Amino acid sequence: MLFTLVFRLQAQDTIPLAFEEAVRIGISQNLDFQMLNNQQEVLRAEKINATFSHLPRVNMGSTLGRNIGQQFQQVEGELIVSNEIQDYITGNVDVSMPIFNGARRINLTLARRHFEDAGKHDIARAKEDVVFNVAQQYLQVLLDEQLYNIALENLENQKKQLEQIEGFVDAGLRTLSDLYNQQSEVARLETVALDARIQWETDLWTLAETLQLESNKIPQPIAVGVESFGSDLATLSYSELYELAVINRKDLLQQQSLEEGNRKMLAVSRGLLYPQLNAFFNYSTFSTSFDQRPMREQFFTIYPQRSFGLRLNIPIFNNFDNRTEVIRSKVDLKNQGLQKRALERQVAQEVKLSYENYRAAIRREQATKIQLKAAEEAQMAISERFRLGVSNFVDLAQANQQMVTAQSDFAQAQYTLYFQDIIMRYALGILDTMD
Repeated sequence: MLFTLVFRLQAQDTIPLAFEEAVRIGISQNLDFQMLNNQQEVLRAEKINATFSHLPRVNMGSTLGRNIGQQFQQVEGELIVSNEIQDYITGNVDVSMPIFNGARRINLTLARRHFEDAGKHDIARAKEDVVFNVAQQYLQVLLDEQLYNIALENLENQKKQLEQIEGFVDAGLRTLSDLYNQQSEVARLETVALDARIQWETDLWTLAETLQLESNKIPQPIAVGVESFGSDLATLSYSELYELAVINRKDLLQQQSLEEGNRKMLAVSRGLLYPQLNAFFNYSTFSTSFDQRPMREQFFTIYPQRSFGLRLNIPIFNNFDNRTEVIRSKVDLKNQGLQKRALERQVAQEVKLSYENYRAAIRREQATKIQLKAAEEAQMAISERFRLGVSNFVDLAQANQQMVTAQSDFAQAQYTLYFQDIIMRYALGILDTMD
């Protein structure tokens, strides 16, 4: 079964993959990240639209038509009605520009800027989410591989131990029970190695699915230097880390931008309660088949009309529409404030938890290092005593299990410490591909 599993994995098209490349692929294939980038185009267009709202609005139109039926004509002071066919063409240019509208344009422009900034922060946090998820799965695959290698190494050592015991039995130095016990131990370790291999392959496929690789390709993560790992975050206190998170957490910055944007939108809705003063200009002309003069002369010389002025609109009663809009904006601002405060509490909890876990991971790595050294010394001593016939098989098996457990615990402690640094950077909002 182990040979079949190894052959299946090697039969696939493996791709050597560095962490930076894995993150790049993960970001390019992540659906949520792509949708946020698409939404950012809308926010950018809305900001441009709000900026250009300070300029005049210009529209041009033209109509080409025919009237059939009673037509009214004024000839020499008399109004003549007759059934005629009239062909006509009209043209007009309308220009309007708000002069005063309760500062709605200014506040709307500022609100759109805040919303665009919030979208940028959302994209930055989404990128950190991808980096975090890929890092978690990437390191898990590397840990699985190391645990599998430990299991294989232990299996080979126990096979050699089995050969020695067979020689001792043949020489009459050991009983058959020791031989049978060792054969059982070797069979058990083969199962352990198989389980480790299955777990490794399962996590490989999970990483491949996250990266959206082709069905016949699996990644081959390149090892990272967890043995020589060191971080500058270990020297900072909790208060310093929290201040760092407040400055750098993209989701917190997003909530701050959204709150400012909603505050400006409340000012926009309040602008509806004030009088509106707009300037306008209109140019219109036409040409008709009733007039025998050339169309160009009619259109550009005889019939053009120009009108311009100011238009004042004073809201008196609008079925409570304006008041409703103000109340809706107030509620949006209050809800946004609640979300911001909830996120601030969440950030404080995440920083505190990651800080405590990081310190615990440092102590665990130090403890398992001592544990591994002691287990190796004990296994060497008991192996020698067993060879000399002083120790029994139970002591030897227990020493071997303790050494393998210590090797696994130390490997897990190293990767846990490495990943705790990633969790810390994620909680602080400073996680980047280069980290």
